[in-house]
Amino acid sequence: MGLSAAFFDLDKTVIAKSSALAFGRPFYRDGLISRRDVVKTAYAQLMFRLGGGTDEQSMARTRDYMAALCKGWRVEQVQQIVAETLNDLINPYVYAEAAALIAEHQAAGRDVVLVSASGDEMVRPIGALLGITDVIATRMAIVDGRYSGAVEFYSAGPAKVVGVRRLAEERGYDLTQCYAYSDSSSDLPLLESVGHPSAVNPDRALRRVAALRSWPVLEFRHPVPLGKRLRDRPAVPVAAALGVGVGVAIGVALYGRHRRTRAAVA
Repeated sequence: MGLSAAFFDLDKTVIAKSSALAFGRPFYRDGLISRRDVVKTAYAQLMFRLGGGTDEQSMARTRDYMAALCKGWRVEQVQQIVAETLNDLINPYVYAEAAALIAEHQAAGRDVVLVSASGDEMVRPIGALLGITDVIATRMAIVDGRYSGAVEFYSAGPAKVVGVRRLAEERGYDLTQCYAYSDSSSDLPLLESVGHPSAVNPDRALRRVAALRSWPVLEFRHPVPLGKRLRDRPAVPVAAALGVGVGVAIGVALYGRHRRTRAAVA
């Protein structure tokens, strides 16, 4: 154990996608969820990303929906699906900058902890892929090898801080000497709980807070399979990232206009 820790949110911070949605296709293929479930889950994720699902009531609705959705699933089946598809669904989407930063913290003697609202059965194997053993994630109640429909711990919003403080007490971390990284304003409590917070690919609300509080803002732009990790890839400075974003936006706009012009001619 290190004397301090670096706490990383997972989705859009370490990987360039939603970990929960990533496994939607194999869950559907194996009959765990229906097409309607896929659509509802994707919509819930979209609302969360847009900031419409970050209040306490919305988080509670999302928690209850996911608990009901998973009720009756065999835990062993979920673990097997995750293990079989992890390399294809997650590995190619790990940000090179995140992997480099994780390695930097580990080399400095800090523990690295993944903190995610996704289920422990998903997050822990992703952590293992990254060389991380410490995970704070959502835990579903299990009865006779199946999810019961109850939630033991929902690792979202302020609850993440509960998990972080519990681990800090167990290991003697001084949180003022710890680091935290997230992309979402829903993780403000997590970022505020440590002495060294950083916003990564932040949403608008978090970007505003980071600017007001002079927090570092990192732009991770290069998801690369771990076996082909870019060497010494730094986080893109904010100014440069904005330039890249403008360039992409212009390209998309020009492509869209070209498509519309061709359609009109046709």
